Amino acid sequence: MLSRSITRRIAAMETSDGAGVRIKRSLGQSPHTRLDPYLMLDEFGSDQPQDYIAGFPSHPHRGFETVTYMIEGHMLHEDHLGNRGNLKNGGVQWMTAGRGIVHSEMPQQESGQMRGFQLWLNLPAAEKMKPAGYRDIQPEEIPDLPLGDARVKLVAGSLSIGEEVHEGAVTGGSTQPLYADIHLPANGEVQLPVAQGLAGLVYLYEGSAGLKTDNGTEELARSSAHILSDGDRIELKAGTEGARVLLIAGRPIGEPVVQYGPFVMNSREEIEQTLQDYRDGRLTA
Repeated sequence: MLSRSITRRIAAMETSDGAGVRIKRSLGQSPHTRLDPYLMLDEFGSDQPQDYIAGFPSHPHRGFETVTYMIEGHMLHEDHLGNRGNLKNGGVQWMTAGRGIVHSEMPQQESGQMRGFQLWLNLPAAEKMKPAGYRDIQPEEIPDLPLGDARVKLVAGSLSIGEEVHEGAVTGGSTQPLYADIHLPANGEVQLPVAQGLAGLVYLYEGSAGLKTDNGTEELARSSAHILSDGDRIELKAGTEGARVLLIAGRPIGEPVVQYGPFVMNSREEIEQTLQDYRDGRLTA
């Protein structure tokens, strides 16, 4: 067995998106800060309404999937397909843009904490033009597993522990996405399997923790994507505050990525066609 270690740290940068929502972006700051198959990872969190109240009005996507995980707050999703989902504490919105979708994500509260993450998962060329889809995953649909000292909310993928296989709310997919929210108590430890060949990262968003490796312990920085070496497991140890850590992994696609704002294709020509489709009203046809 080989423990994964940190090969790169991408500190989140403060920026804004949508209609001025304040976010921290780690993956996706530039084309050089992606982790195939993932394009972008945003953390949002504020108790100041002016930081989030304008939300993300209607906008288009093509060629990838978005995964929005709400930790605190209440967000309403609506799209051109007629889907309407209330994303609340602990819930997940898994949206496949495919050939095209137009949607909005708008806060449904005027005060209080709004906190969560949005992850962009690329699609291989063979799937970029498949029909758009949407899934509203309620908090109770996400397995909450006691593993080691931790509780692990398994949004996507599977974890093989001994003879048991634990499956998340979302399974399958050509990129084998793994998405887990790990809650560790003070000084708690956990060891989790991550299949070899999957590109992976850990993201500390609360408390303090270190990644135990074959050569010692590497401390995690808050609000940073820690890109991992290959291996078959990760080992985490929390500090005296306890910790909350995201584990995200997936099988690399290994294809060219050409992005223009909300559109992600494999060539400039495909992007130009996408823009033409959007102008002509064919993006969602």
